[in-house]
Amino acid sequence: MNRDRWEQGMSVQTLFAFAAEEESQPKPFKLQLLKWIGNKQRFAHEIISYFPTDYRVYHEPFLGSGAVLGTLAPKRGFASDVFGPLVEIWQTLHHSPETLKRWYAERWHRMSRLGKEGAYEATKADYNAKPDGADLVFLCRACYGGVVRFRKEDGYMSTPCGPHKPISPDSFGRRVDEWHRRTSGTCFEAMDFEQAMQRAKAGDIVYCDPPYSFTQKILYGAQAFSLERLFKAIADCKARGVYVALSIDGSKKSGNLICDVLIPKGLFKEEALVNCGRSMLRRFQMNGQTLEEEVVADRLLLSY
Repeated sequence: MNRDRWEQGMSVQTLFAFAAEEESQPKPFKLQLLKWIGNKQRFAHEIISYFPTDYRVYHEPFLGSGAVLGTLAPKRGFASDVFGPLVEIWQTLHHSPETLKRWYAERWHRMSRLGKEGAYEATKADYNAKPDGADLVFLCRACYGGVVRFRKEDGYMSTPCGPHKPISPDSFGRRVDEWHRRTSGTCFEAMDFEQAMQRAKAGDIVYCDPPYSFTQKILYGAQAFSLERLFKAIADCKARGVYVALSIDGSKKSGNLICDVLIPKGLFKEEALVNCGRSMLRRFQMNGQTLEEEVVADRLLLSY
């Protein structure tokens, strides 16, 4: 309890109310499971601070790295994505965490025989021959900056090996255990976002983190996505009494470039800017430079 507040003459009741409010605030959760472009692990707690506190069920139809899901750790949730190998990772985390640990360990130990880059390229070749979650879980942790990108014409995973050493199987295993606990109440499915959002009911909350039109075409080019379809799905949710929060392009280059995304009038009631730090995609594109001028801010749009 803050002593200064006590000395300023606050009542005991006010102090306890203040302490309870502080306790209810979402706390940062930094133990990232998957590396993924657009990962919101560092500021997921800030996004969650805008959520209503009385929601029923949590829905996340663009799962990716699941940063907001893992930080929120909802009692009941549905999480989905159209990308099959990614969903396979999450389903394995839920149903068989020891299998997920084994997938990662087997590919990590290849480095003792093939070297880091050799093990990475061998795993990438296996993945491109037959995409699956077992290979992808190692690739996303070992690739350059977590920038998992795919060739537009055929979905070929093309990201080179990163300069860092992938975390050890023991470290990854501890992350698996913690994420398994935090997501135990969540059901994971391979599903289009429209279908996923249709099952949300009045009092539920849907958090949408779709591919960003200004920065992520190189990453999601192999998958169809329509912002217009998403806006319609959000409008349908809003009409049913579902809370919707949407992360979307905000500003780049320390605020000098405002990403002008046309938002349907009246669809959202509130808007906030969330500082995302420096762009990993730009760092990847510019050979690892520290990009002081490439600070990104997301717009967080709220239907409530």
